[in-house]
Amino acid sequence: MLHTLSGMGGSTAIYDFGTGFSSLSYLRDLPIDKIKIDRSFVQDAAESDKNAAICQDAITLAQELDLRVVAEGIKTAKQHDYLMSLGCEVFQGFLFARPMPLDSLSTWLTQHASMSTKGS
Repeated sequence: MLHTLSGMGGSTAIYDFGTGFSSLSYLRDLPIDKIKIDRSFVQDAAESDKNAAICQDAITLAQELDLRVVAEGIKTAKQHDYLMSLGCEVFQGFLFARPMPLDSLSTWLTQHASMSTKGS
């Protein structure tokens, strides 16, 4: 089914990468476009050598496989900056915005798009 979806131009991601049933064989065998590093690794990556190693390895592996990496659960600028220094390019979390209904998201995107163009 995932191969059919990919053939139609769909995009797929493995959420909570590194936990539960996210096997490395999925990266090899399935048409995956991105992985999302679980927030349990992200939250202390700047302070924990073990979490930092897991994040670095996930980012490196994804880059070698031509996948995008999303860091989940970014709450602080320190987390963002640290993961960016490891090569992560996509982030999600409360640092940027809280979850919201579609109507609120549309308004939020419009407001933030106009604010970012005012500075250019």
